[in-house]
Amino acid sequence: MPAPASRPDQVVGEVAGRQITLQEVDAKWEEFDAAERARVTQLMYQNRRNMLDQVVGEILIENAAKAANLTVEVYLAQDATRRATPISEQEVVQFFEANRERAQGRTLEQLRGQITDFLASQRKLQSRAQLVDELKAKTTDVKVMLDPPRYTVATTASDPVRGVASAAVTIVEFSDYQCPFCARVNPALEQVRKTYGDKVTIIFKDFPLPNHAQAPKAAEAAHCAGEQGKYWEMHDQLFANQRALNVPELKQHAAAIGLDAAAFTQCLDSGKHGALVAAGLAQGEQMGVNSTPTLYINGRPLIGAQPFEAFKQVIDEELARKP
Repeated sequence: MPAPASRPDQVVGEVAGRQITLQEVDAKWEEFDAAERARVTQLMYQNRRNMLDQVVGEILIENAAKAANLTVEVYLAQDATRRATPISEQEVVQFFEANRERAQGRTLEQLRGQITDFLASQRKLQSRAQLVDELKAKTTDVKVMLDPPRYTVATTASDPVRGVASAAVTIVEFSDYQCPFCARVNPALEQVRKTYGDKVTIIFKDFPLPNHAQAPKAAEAAHCAGEQGKYWEMHDQLFANQRALNVPELKQHAAAIGLDAAAFTQCLDSGKHGALVAAGLAQGEQMGVNSTPTLYINGRPLIGAQPFEAFKQVIDEELARKP
């Protein structure tokens, strides 16, 4: 099977003596459908990375089994036994309740065996992942050199920033105040701030989705609060009160965080920050952002309400790249 084209300068076509490079094709793809190109590029990287991690794990386990004078099968069986815990009734019931709509009318008793087997298989995978993590922690010989896709995210002086300019890692978040998934990612970002301190800076970009009618004005409200030095206080207030984002409620939030009411009202009613919010949306669309939250960690995309562990993996890799 021939290797796929990968070098930007690789010639992939020719017409009447005029050569067409992969870089030119990708630029046209970016112009034609930036969102799809970003999706496919990230999907290719993630699948390659998943398989790289799988191979790394297999080698670590083989080496550990050899050092213990055991076969891989016996080594894994002993490790699984060491970690084994029975599937509880509570776990079975919780899984059934969380997936009741997929049961198609079948009862818990009818599905109990399938659920138990599924949970056991998931636990086996988790057990192997824990083993690999432990083996990685015992060695300094594991290196990941697969380059992730990166995107240049332009920032401006008007972008709200949490952190210092000298931070080794910059997270740019395209977000929507009415989006429940954006609210869910906030605890993970707060944990990032507590864990990494000045090593990480977070920059917020407005990306109000078209089906969220209250999101643009909420974004303006945050910028109006920023005029009084309380952007992030309003940011947190809005995400904590997503069911209360009408204009009168925005003014109540301003009062709750101690803003000058008259100045805030004048700012919000004037729509002076509407263009700033629209600029964030336009920038995201040009980059191919089509859902929120979409985050870029040193240019590396991370999409959706990801847990802290997902941020940690990328941040740790980025910090390891720094001299």
